[in-house]
Amino acid sequence: MSKRVTIKSIAKDLGISHMTVSRALSDNPNVHAKTREAVVRRAAELGYVKSAAAKAMRGDGTKIIGLLLPNIVNEFYARFANTLAEACEEGDYHLIIHLTNDDIELEQRSLQRLLEVQAMAAIMVPAPGDPGESLKRLGSMKIIQLIRQRRSDKPTASILVDDEAAIRDAVIHLAGIGHRAIAYIGADAALSSGRSRLSAFKSGLLASEVTEIAELIHVGSPSFEMGRSCARRILEERVATAIVCGGFEISNGALTALLEAGKGVLEEVEFVGYGDPSFYAWLMGGISTIRIPVDDLAFKAVDMLDGDASSGRLVSFPAELTVRGGVS
Repeated sequence: MSKRVTIKSIAKDLGISHMTVSRALSDNPNVHAKTREAVVRRAAELGYVKSAAAKAMRGDGTKIIGLLLPNIVNEFYARFANTLAEACEEGDYHLIIHLTNDDIELEQRSLQRLLEVQAMAAIMVPAPGDPGESLKRLGSMKIIQLIRQRRSDKPTASILVDDEAAIRDAVIHLAGIGHRAIAYIGADAALSSGRSRLSAFKSGLLASEVTEIAELIHVGSPSFEMGRSCARRILEERVATAIVCGGFEISNGALTALLEAGKGVLEEVEFVGYGDPSFYAWLMGGISTIRIPVDDLAFKAVDMLDGDASSGRLVSFPAELTVRGGVS
């Protein structure tokens, strides 16, 4: 097995001091241009790789960013991760992605691994539950909470989506075109986003003077299958004339149930989704939905890495209701 190339081995190879090599690789202006070129060229030939740990020990920072997501099956998470990766590349950050499956123990292990590589920050969708004292042990690693908020003694920034007005607008619009039995499928109260979206739905009913029907409100752990099974139940009961969804995968699951039930059902039951996959624009003449500015969230997360992440700052982006042919 070949030995790892180090600054000292490059220095020995070139017959110069290791401090000169170190300064040359750090682009120090005090190193002669020809010497710097020779060092950089030889380092590349030998396959030298900078040590993130060594940089951190020098106090230079690692520029390692962690991204903790429940999964990347959810279109929002996949799109966010892709845009964040592009933004990190532009900012010369190194992105490490961990999937938590909304499990608080997996979340804590992921944060510990980021600490071990001396990551400068973690952008995370908090898992349901109480992390206890663990966040206090994160030291100087910045935390940016995404989409959801969890109370913490450690100052953390938050990037949220203000979707309450859009959900309320969806209900008011449906009521305005004659719907009086409007169903809702969303996350349960274990998630801050679940609580706020359900509250917005009920606010829309109240504003429209539409009676809340408890049997038409379905909440649970958000997933494609949850949305699908809840929508099937709503269709079987044959009471609801419209459905509003409060989550990406929930929406796709519910829409799948409607498609499986046949074209006639989609014509009878109005549907307002959440998120805006590309096929929503053309399927069945267009699916009305609550659109989320995913790319804006990702770029803001990178912008906040330089300082705002430690300030407890909260940034919120508005969602908007997009009405298409699926809602007449």
